[in-house]
Amino acid sequence: MFYGVLNLPWWGYVIVTLVFTHITIACVTIFLHRNQAHRALDLHPVVSHFFRAWLWLTTGMETKAWAAIHRKHHARCETVEDPHSPQVLGLAKVLWEGTELYRREAKNQETLARYGQGTPDDWLERHVYTPYSGKGILINLFLELILFGVPGLTIWAIQMAWIPFFAAGIINGVGHYWGYRNFACQDASRNIVPWGILIGGEELHNNHHTYPTSAKLSVKWWEIDIGWVYIRTLMFLNLAKVKRVAPKTKIVPGKKHIDADALHALLTNRIQVMTTYTKSVVLPLLHQEKQNTLLGIKKEIIQRVKSILVCADIPFDDTGKHYLEQFLERSRALKIVYNFGEQLKSIWNRTTATQKELLDALHEWCQQAEATGIQKLQEFVNYLRGYTILQPSFL
Repeated sequence: MFYGVLNLPWWGYVIVTLVFTHITIACVTIFLHRNQAHRALDLHPVVSHFFRAWLWLTTGMETKAWAAIHRKHHARCETVEDPHSPQVLGLAKVLWEGTELYRREAKNQETLARYGQGTPDDWLERHVYTPYSGKGILINLFLELILFGVPGLTIWAIQMAWIPFFAAGIINGVGHYWGYRNFACQDASRNIVPWGILIGGEELHNNHHTYPTSAKLSVKWWEIDIGWVYIRTLMFLNLAKVKRVAPKTKIVPGKKHIDADALHALLTNRIQVMTTYTKSVVLPLLHQEKQNTLLGIKKEIIQRVKSILVCADIPFDDTGKHYLEQFLERSRALKIVYNFGEQLKSIWNRTTATQKELLDALHEWCQQAEATGIQKLQEFVNYLRGYTILQPSFL
């Protein structure tokens, strides 16, 4: 009985461990994250109950607490109220103590009451999963000792450490500290790697923070979201229904004015639009200017300013502000495009404006941008006028 009822070869225990931990990751990303926290898809009750049972056995996490803490993270991202921001608490704190941060916030009844609405509240949740959240992992230990013997203890221990390290540590920590950014969203989120396989697609964290209610986390053709593969499989089996994904866009050439459809597309996708502005207008001009008017400025200062321009919505310190002001004073063209970018963002932020007021503001912005004579800015105006959203074909 040393090797349990199944008496597997050594590599069999390795495969079991990898399969079990990956199922847990799939439960977290599909059920807790995309279904419960963001309502990006609906799941068949059979699938939901499987996910809940598996998570109870392998993590002991409560659905309401997880969803509430994650929603608060989005609502208060990178502030002192964020339950787990490495920008505030430090990367080491979130990476190695992510579970403790989760447990501490789970005791905050105000967080649960405000952000935990709409999560399961049936008999199982009230009488089993929530009051006995720690019993599931003990039952799991007992079952794995029977099935796998002494190696089952190792399998169980790895399962207990998997989510705390990869989800609470890597995603919440590294995902807001290191990686690449497709979009200049208003936080420090990063895509850790473009192939979201090990952590179920959650590696694509910047994409998620840009489109938090999207059931699909990949946006570039070369990015992989394995969680989306599983969701499409569930859709094929009529066990899931996707509600929202990140919009796909195209540019209609030759349009002379921004119409209502273009306005809707721009407002819906404004983070992507501003990211395009940075990449196609600001950064090319910065590269051009550093070869001319910015000669003599230290390379590290230029890199610092570039970082500020790319992540313009993330607060920066007084030193960064001084560097940016120094750049803008030395380059008239760079100052113009920077100010036009700020003006465009102010239009997006007019939450109480009517459609006509927004259209008029965008028309005026386009006319003034064209009048500057800056080619990259004029090209961006044409991009705005032709902006259109394509409807996803599978919905």
